[in-house]
Amino acid sequence: MAIVFQKPKALADVPLHYCPGCTHGIIHRLVAQAIDELGIEGTTVGVAPVGCAVFAYNYFNCDMIEAAHGRAPAVATGVKRGNPDLTVFSYQGDGDLAAIGTAETVHAATRGENITVIFVNNAIYGMTGGQMAPTTLPGQVTQTTPYGRDTKIAGHPIRMCEMLSTLDGVALAQRVSVDSVKNINIARKAIKKAFENQINKRGYSIVEVISSCPTNWGLTPVEALEWLRNNMLPYYPLGVYKDITAEEAK
Repeated sequence: MAIVFQKPKALADVPLHYCPGCTHGIIHRLVAQAIDELGIEGTTVGVAPVGCAVFAYNYFNCDMIEAAHGRAPAVATGVKRGNPDLTVFSYQGDGDLAAIGTAETVHAATRGENITVIFVNNAIYGMTGGQMAPTTLPGQVTQTTPYGRDTKIAGHPIRMCEMLSTLDGVALAQRVSVDSVKNINIARKAIKKAFENQINKRGYSIVEVISSCPTNWGLTPVEALEWLRNNMLPYYPLGVYKDITAEEAK
């Protein structure tokens, strides 16, 4: 019987620790699929900092490095510059990449560091109990904003793809989602392209994945996906914000 669907070889055959309905597992699979399809498992290094994906090193069959909170771009930069033949990716949440790691993110991007960044945006600090994150929506209730995020006090959420797309060193800035089969397929292609850009030495590539956090949102997995569609996607529109390969093809 022909095999039509199977686990990517780059994804370890172990149970995930994520909460029911969390979309980290889907994103892990898409990263592993890209590694498989490009045949780069033996030369790939992943960098995971503090956050829900802190144990990502258990799930990928490639070399992994643990970074301090927010420092994944700096660590990835060092690995890539030390051995340019490696394929290096960071896997970061919004509290990590868009808060304590904002400086590293912006400067790695503007330098055009030839790395791939997978940015998981679920609008909340997941691992540490559900506090407001830089991406928390206006009015959104969290552990530290029980009456909803007040933009007059906490400021406005950061749209990272829009901001990073203005930097000359960025090769790809694309926002995707994994809430449906259609969007998962778009995300799969975007993640693979981000790795291809690195292989082709095009510079910094970031794929922002809009994701759900049922536990900290206080919703069921199904309700969380509906909340994502109704609230996050209007504020964080999906699409390509910068793609130098498309620009060059014009």
